[in-house]
Amino acid sequence: MSFSFFKPSRPKTPQEVAKAIKDSLMALDTKTVVEVKALEKAMEEVEKNFVTMRCMLSGDGEVEPNVDQVLQLALEISKEGVLSLVIHKLPILGWEARKDLVHCWSVLLKQKVDSAYCCVEYIENHLELLDFLVVCYDNKEIALNCGNMLRECVKFPTLAQYILKSASFVLFFKFVELPNFDVASDAFSTFKDLLTKHGTLVSEYLTAHYDEFFDLYEKLLTSSNYVTRRQSLKLLSEFLLEPPNSHIMKRYILEVRYLKIMMTLLKDASKNIQISAFHIFKVFVANPNKPREVKIILAKNHEKLLDLLHNLSGKGAEDEQFEEEKELIIKEIERVSRLPILDR
Repeated sequence: MSFSFFKPSRPKTPQEVAKAIKDSLMALDTKTVVEVKALEKAMEEVEKNFVTMRCMLSGDGEVEPNVDQVLQLALEISKEGVLSLVIHKLPILGWEARKDLVHCWSVLLKQKVDSAYCCVEYIENHLELLDFLVVCYDNKEIALNCGNMLRECVKFPTLAQYILKSASFVLFFKFVELPNFDVASDAFSTFKDLLTKHGTLVSEYLTAHYDEFFDLYEKLLTSSNYVTRRQSLKLLSEFLLEPPNSHIMKRYILEVRYLKIMMTLLKDASKNIQISAFHIFKVFVANPNKPREVKIILAKNHEKLLDLLHNLSGKGAEDEQFEEEKELIIKEIERVSRLPILDR
């Protein structure tokens, strides 16, 4: 039988954990950051407190988390303003601390005290935190951490709505083309979530900002970057075909400029891009209410279009349906090309 001469330390309460995190983050002030030894000590304290927070929220692998303590910690973190501190101190936190923070952020946002998500409510009252996280895509050291945290926020309609309507949203059109592949891919994942997670919100946004949005989106579809072209084309078909966006799609397929983009993408060197472009191009062609300008473009280019389509084939299990759709589109283009009323 073993004996210990040291009394085991009493586990901290949620209130104590929240206060310890707040105090250690506040210690990372301007003066501390410029003094190497003081910074190292302060960072150690932050990391230690983040580990304690993670264990309280998710358990330590042996002991499951206490539900009441988890809820109380989320409440205390909201009350103490810790969420603002962790976001603003992100750029100077170490790798381990950021990793623990991202994990804890996901758990904290899901905590519902009574009928409210207390941490989400805190962010709703401090919406500038979302702008800060978006702008952090410009800092490659913390971009992926911020991306993870943003996507957790986007799951909540009020937070997603704010980002969509904020000046920060247009920055995504720049971030998805950043030279760092990992950061650009992460930014695109967040961009995609913003445009697909909440159909009604997205529909309202696109209705109110139709011209501005699609002017910017056109640049992604015509980008010299293959990954950008492919991802943006695939995403376009996803959100345009969402039921709440049917009126947006009907407006989009009336515009000759967007038809020309799809026709150009049908000639892309990548077969994947050709097929994705076809799935949007076919909606222009199949539209029973094609404007005269669209009919003229299809008729003028019908020979080239038919050559492209005859040489285009589907992928695997989709082959049969693809070929059926392609035949219908070919017949419609041939029909339009024979219309006598068009001045060509």
